[in-house]
Amino acid sequence: MTVKDIFETMDYGAAPESAGEALAWLKARGGIAGNYVDGTWGPLRADIDVMNPATGERLAGLTKSTPDEVATAVAAARKAQPKWAKLGGHKRAKFLYAIARLVQKHARLLSVMETLDNGKPIREARDVDIPLVARHFYYHAGIAQLMDDEMRDREALGVCGQIIPWNFPLLMLAWKIAPAIAAGNTVVLKPAEFTSLTAMVFADICTEAGLPKGVVNIITGDGDTGAALVASNVDKIAFTGSTGVGRAIRAATAGTGKSLTLELGGKSPYIVFEDADMDSAIEGLVDAIFFNQGQVCCAGSRLLVQEGIAEEFHRRLIERMAKLRIGNPLDKCIDVGAIVDPVQLERIKTLMATGGAEGTVHQPCPAPEGCYYPPTLVTGLHGSSMLMQEEIFGPVLVSTTFRTPAEAVQVANDTRYGLAASVWSENINLALDIAPKLVAGVVWINGANMFDAAAGFGGVRESGFGREGGWEGMMAYTKPAGKAVAIKPATKHLKPDTVAVLDLDRTSKLYIGGKQSRPDSGYSEAVFSPKGKLLGHASLASRKDVRNAVEAAHAAKGWGKATAHLRAQILYYIGENLSARSDEFAARIAALTGTPNGKAQAEVEAAISTLFTYAAWCDKYDSAAKPVPMRGVALAMKDPVGVIGAFCDDRPLGGLIDVIAPAIAMGNRVVAVASEAYPLAATDFYQVLDTSDVPAGVVNILTGNHAELAKPMAGHLDVDAVWSFSSADLSATIEGESAGNLKRTWVNNGQSRSYPARDWLAQSTEIKTIWVPYGEG
Repeated sequence: MTVKDIFETMDYGAAPESAGEALAWLKARGGIAGNYVDGTWGPLRADIDVMNPATGERLAGLTKSTPDEVATAVAAARKAQPKWAKLGGHKRAKFLYAIARLVQKHARLLSVMETLDNGKPIREARDVDIPLVARHFYYHAGIAQLMDDEMRDREALGVCGQIIPWNFPLLMLAWKIAPAIAAGNTVVLKPAEFTSLTAMVFADICTEAGLPKGVVNIITGDGDTGAALVASNVDKIAFTGSTGVGRAIRAATAGTGKSLTLELGGKSPYIVFEDADMDSAIEGLVDAIFFNQGQVCCAGSRLLVQEGIAEEFHRRLIERMAKLRIGNPLDKCIDVGAIVDPVQLERIKTLMATGGAEGTVHQPCPAPEGCYYPPTLVTGLHGSSMLMQEEIFGPVLVSTTFRTPAEAVQVANDTRYGLAASVWSENINLALDIAPKLVAGVVWINGANMFDAAAGFGGVRESGFGREGGWEGMMAYTKPAGKAVAIKPATKHLKPDTVAVLDLDRTSKLYIGGKQSRPDSGYSEAVFSPKGKLLGHASLASRKDVRNAVEAAHAAKGWGKATAHLRAQILYYIGENLSARSDEFAARIAALTGTPNGKAQAEVEAAISTLFTYAAWCDKYDSAAKPVPMRGVALAMKDPVGVIGAFCDDRPLGGLIDVIAPAIAMGNRVVAVASEAYPLAATDFYQVLDTSDVPAGVVNILTGNHAELAKPMAGHLDVDAVWSFSSADLSATIEGESAGNLKRTWVNNGQSRSYPARDWLAQSTEIKTIWVPYGEG
């Protein structure tokens, strides 16, 4: 073969990596991967076979941990946690730094073990996964060092249960463990049953680093073991995996008080405009979808190409796909390795057999025998095609076209997922116009699959909630310092034996879409003062009223696009108009609650102050440019969550203002359910809204029974988040119902605490990380 032939065919000679050291490591440990608990190994049983997906050969046995063994690991973590947290940030930082150094030292062993276990090409494990693992521990060593000063009002959660997937076994371990132990938590981590071997090497690294016993505990097993960990006595569950399992975990943890973050599936759009650099876009696309055999939650699996260049783009893409090299993952010349397991391979084949006929299937690069699937392109699909909507999790790219930028956004957002997206255009103005409009937690401009420990990663919609990486990722592993106290519910004042009849009926209506609205139920209830005086009637909202309020909130979506300056002006105006009527509101609060006028006046003044505080924050809660190691910038943009349903606490006015002010300051729309015991101050407040230039639908106020309204509010698929500070026991209902569309929740679990402004602002925003490379080379 001549040099010219080699360049034309890209037929490289084999460059195999030796697996000898990794196999010897396994043999020295009895050929079994098992639990690492309290700094020691055991039990070690070959309950499950661990296979090499590239060859089908058995690599090791795997222990399936029982619920009792899971409980033992959690107990070890619980015992170690107080001492670990009290070490302080500097001493924790030294341990994380040591782990990072040892990951680099053992990089070759880790890379080979990952490839043997997972089937990914050794080049990817060596050049992407392992360096990022070290980067996460280095970065979070720095976070630990700074925490005592920069997060002095926050503290560790306690014991964190962590469940990771098989597609990036060691990298997902680092994403979970590094921030958790940096914050002072201890962890019990369960790797995937297909890919537990690098977690075992990592356990050895923890021992070598001198990490105190019980800080990191690793339990092995299958889904039953994961379910036992979810049900165990942990303070948090962090899960990365399928949307279906994430939904089950959300339901299982509802009402338990456990913190929860979910990083789930995706069907990410890869948008190519006609002015894009076509060669670069094709190379980026190859990385976006065929990296790790397409077994990537944020893979660019939906190609959206502008109609004018679609035919040429597809032709050149197919030519490029034909040059991909698929085969032995330990060969350094291989582009595409093995599918992780025959079960996953069969799933890919089934989906293709079911939906492939809707388009034209192109497979220019044949796959060898075994657990391999050829790189595939399916063209001619429409947006609602099954393959365009379902996550395939394999090397399958599906494609459709668009004509205008507006249509590109519409098609891109036509999915139940919201993890990542890529935008390709040489017009940076166009790219930066499109990126904020995409419903995704991460957007790459002229690039794909860029990750760094400094930049938050995570999704919205059914791609989950929470962020991993950066300061925002640390929030999920901490809580406000101090203890919460049990809520003592306010009691409604009972109807006296004799009621003075009002001259005129004073039934307060609901406030929906900027208008007073009668309740659909047609019912209301009397509200009495402590001395038995009839103060008026409050409407009793129903499921249909929730629906109407949510529709009105969605109709006000322009509020999220309003400038921060405009939102601030309106919040200041609300505060000004409330101040003008402060005596009236104080009198109403005193009449409702029986508190002294001075205390009632203080509640009004506090509400005015809250409005002014969040008016001030409107244009000062900054986005950030993350210092990622690239020629470019990763912008952490703070987007509004969307429509927030909120159940207020028992303060007649303060409970309402506390949820409205931060939410609308950040561009959200609110459906607020007022104090159940004292609703009339909230219904008076909509008169203030009417005179304060608040657009219709931005604030909607319902009154009625919290327990009855919790289910329709939390179950509504067009509500993006639900907060509850109610004295009623709503937490289990809200968290359970939220599993439908995996919306964010913020509930009190029957306890009350004072939250700093930044906590309210964080709950009112989503971080969207927009990666913008720059420069010529």
